[in-house]
Amino acid sequence: MKRLGIIGFGASAIGFIHGLIESGKINNYRITILERGKDYSHNTISGVRMDGKIFISHGMGGEIYIPLEIQAKTVEFYLKFSGYTPTVDKREGIVNYLKSFERDGRKIEFGESFSNEEIYKRFYHHGFEPVKSYFFHLGTDILKETNKNIYEYFSSFENIEFFFGTAVEDVEFGPPHRVHTSRGEFEFDELVIAVGRSGHRLMERLKEKYPQLVKPNQFVDIGVRYELPNHVMDPFSDMYEVKVRYRTKTGYICRIFCQNPAGKVTLEKYEDFTTVNGYSDSLHKTENTNFAILVTTRFTEPFKDPTGYGVNLAKLANILAGDKEKVILQTYGDFKEFRRTKRLGRVHPTLDSESYILGDANLVFPSKIRESLVDFVENLEKVIPGASYFDNLLYAVEVKFYTNKFLNDIVEGLHVVGDCSGWTRSIQYATSMGYMRAVGMKIQSL
Repeated sequence: MKRLGIIGFGASAIGFIHGLIESGKINNYRITILERGKDYSHNTISGVRMDGKIFISHGMGGEIYIPLEIQAKTVEFYLKFSGYTPTVDKREGIVNYLKSFERDGRKIEFGESFSNEEIYKRFYHHGFEPVKSYFFHLGTDILKETNKNIYEYFSSFENIEFFFGTAVEDVEFGPPHRVHTSRGEFEFDELVIAVGRSGHRLMERLKEKYPQLVKPNQFVDIGVRYELPNHVMDPFSDMYEVKVRYRTKTGYICRIFCQNPAGKVTLEKYEDFTTVNGYSDSLHKTENTNFAILVTTRFTEPFKDPTGYGVNLAKLANILAGDKEKVILQTYGDFKEFRRTKRLGRVHPTLDSESYILGDANLVFPSKIRESLVDFVENLEKVIPGASYFDNLLYAVEVKFYTNKFLNDIVEGLHVVGDCSGWTRSIQYATSMGYMRAVGMKIQSL
């Protein structure tokens, strides 16, 4: 049996193992999974822990082509491990089949963005690029159980072993591939690197050591987590998530990302800084909806470190908040008028009060990013009345990193998959990419 090492136990690793099992290749390997989290519930991917919103779409999620049938297979995989069962046959159509899944008599939360042509045209008329998608929402509460079920299923295989609490310090590509960890050195015939966005330090180290395997990345998404009352978004609730892009007056593209109806804002902690994120439970709802508003910032030569740029803006926000584990909270009206927030209005934050200070995010953002955020919200008001309420809340900062794209198929027995590869940016695409690599499907870039 070949020795297969997997660094990280997140979405792309789950997809890879699922692919090995489904293709029958699992019996060819002795698999060791190295995860720095202390157990399966503290694993690499924040997306698996955070919200569990899975979609089917060609308009978002990554820069590779994932066939719709593979995306549907990924949705089905997570639904089944979440305790849901279908109530109609696949002959009814794949979307009807997937949205029929229910658990304890409750249907899976489902949404179809911009299926209403009038709403599509309204957004289009005001300069937005609407993105059509199908959404299936599991919820953070059920996701914990999902993670447990997947872990227990994989653990039932005698040739799969987990090492939690194991930090990977360095990798030497072979084969054999040598992995240096806090537990000592491991050697593998094949190696899967699946550390997600949170593994940016390891990926930076590997980029420096193996520049021939890297396709340069020159952009990063920087912005805020935005929170507003549910009633503002209620007219669009059948979509579940409003996915749009908009070219602002600065020339930068701004977009809504990771919308959480009746959800909560939370922290996303990295090794040495903290950003914001959001989630929503399947059963426990709040009065607010939150989503990210992100500005895509592209750089040109000679600048070569967009990840470092985003990290330093996040650290600056933490410094201004007085703690590396705190963020800045501000009302939209104060942000727009360049005033520090000293008191809140009608919208009450869902983030724990110990995790933020009232402040001024204008001290964090460069002017072009700041102007892009304001321009986006002001134009969003034209199609979503109430989007620019003075007392809506923004939390700074939210950052989505895109590591330099790693080139697979150059080093024998090496698979760099998921968000750490630079090719994906979602649970759906990360899981699907891992699955496709495992079964041997060719992956094409967009």
